[in-house]
Amino acid sequence: MQMAPTHTASWGRRALVALLALLAAPPAGAQPRDTLTIGISQATGTFHPNIESMAAKSYILGFARRPLTGHGPDWLPLCLACETLPTIENGGVVLETTPDGKPGMRVTWRLRDDLRWGDGRPVTAEDMRFAWEAGRAFETGFGGAEFYRSAYEFLSDGPRSVTLRFDKRSFDAGSAEGFEPLPAHIDRAIWEADRRNYRSRTAYDTDTTNPGLWNGPYRVTAVQPGAGVTLERNEAWAGPAPTFRRINIRVVENSAALEAQLLAGQIDMVAGELGFSLDQAIALERRARNRFRFSYRPGLVWEHLDLRLDNPVLADIRVRQALMLAIDRPKITASLFDNRQPVAATAIHPDDPMLDRSLAPWPFDPARASALLEEAGWRPGPDGIRRNAEGARLAIDLQTTAGNRSRETVLQVIQGMWRAAGVEARIANQPPRVLFGETLSQRRFQGAVLYAWISSPENVPRTTLHSDEIPTAERNWSGQNYPGYRNPEMDALLEALPQELDAAKRRPLWARLQAMTHRDLPAIPLWHRAEPHVRPQWLDGVRPTGNMSPSSLWVTDWRVR
Repeated sequence: MQMAPTHTASWGRRALVALLALLAAPPAGAQPRDTLTIGISQATGTFHPNIESMAAKSYILGFARRPLTGHGPDWLPLCLACETLPTIENGGVVLETTPDGKPGMRVTWRLRDDLRWGDGRPVTAEDMRFAWEAGRAFETGFGGAEFYRSAYEFLSDGPRSVTLRFDKRSFDAGSAEGFEPLPAHIDRAIWEADRRNYRSRTAYDTDTTNPGLWNGPYRVTAVQPGAGVTLERNEAWAGPAPTFRRINIRVVENSAALEAQLLAGQIDMVAGELGFSLDQAIALERRARNRFRFSYRPGLVWEHLDLRLDNPVLADIRVRQALMLAIDRPKITASLFDNRQPVAATAIHPDDPMLDRSLAPWPFDPARASALLEEAGWRPGPDGIRRNAEGARLAIDLQTTAGNRSRETVLQVIQGMWRAAGVEARIANQPPRVLFGETLSQRRFQGAVLYAWISSPENVPRTTLHSDEIPTAERNWSGQNYPGYRNPEMDALLEALPQELDAAKRRPLWARLQAMTHRDLPAIPLWHRAEPHVRPQWLDGVRPTGNMSPSSLWVTDWRVR
């Protein structure tokens, strides 16, 4: 009789333990989330970090590599493979004179002592020296040629010390965008054996799963050409441990198929850097906002209309300003893009620290547009199209990339708005290879062209605004100042800006640059294109940056709810 209470208590404890275990266990059929599958819309042609600039590659390498520096979600520069960002104040940047008497500078970075390649070898100054030597050799074909050309000497006083001497002064030298370690113990011998063909022989493409190529939280363990990449935790990574054991990057180039796979659960999220178009994401959000989290951040892309300034009609600043005033940009962004794309005042990104926030975007003002056209000598004709004193019609060619549905729709809307102002817009779209390969690059357009430029933090727009950068046959069509903008004050600003190392003193220079482009309108600003990021409800910590440092660089912050 006395045994019964003891037996009952023992059974009760076992039942309580079993109940707690049941409550703590995942639902039947559920598995712990140790794998994340991400959909992207483009494949990468190479995995080498310095060969070809591709959004897909940048996103994938963000998981598996750490460049020397980058820009955070706040758009401020920061160290990734180094300890402290070099500045004049902390002694990392020292002004000096070059051996030939020019103003120069010496910049020193100290590498993190815990950074390792996936095979366990430390990342050292020799990896940075190899990157510098290969970058300076023109036959290697690296990007960022201007950076490597200006860095004329490499110095090091230890395995973690990297110093470059530059033959000019630049405020962003400490950021060293694009300068990142390359595994000298793997790729140097390949490069030295055949520099010209290194692009096709690098281990990044011939031995991509070699752990020694990767120094980030993950390493590439499998490649399905054109279809995807598998990444797994890098055992040599000493930083914060990433949440997922494996990340699958799946390439789905057809946007409808990408959406179908997301809805079917075959992929967990779609990268904002290169995933859905904005209109597709907006439509998807209306149907599936309870299943996914949607965020929209202005990215690097600035949509605009380049104007041919040596066209006599467009040479008149009053006509350019009237064309600007006749476009109802808020209405376009509301009706076509659900107000997700901020109207642009200039090319400067809304998150750029040098944005002049006192400079408002041009308004939609048909009355003022009409007054400017009247002042310029263009008066309404019998069919509503304006004519000048000689009877010539106010007609402007309008072009964009054929097949881009969103841009073609925008052009049709602008065409109607300009017609309401008395301007005949003649649409003649071209395939991208023709528009960019000939029409723009050789300045064969006569009116306005809608396309996009890439912006980035404090990106001095020399190639698009300096008069030396106007493409001509004599220059073999180099340069990207397609409108043909000529302004001596602007040229002086573009040359002074990079050399002003004091941010407080750069600010008025940036403000003046923005005021001039806002007034002169060598290009009509439209909006900053938003990147739609689509992720599951259970994933936290994904922080879109809107700049050239992809969100994948902060994968160690990603957490499962």
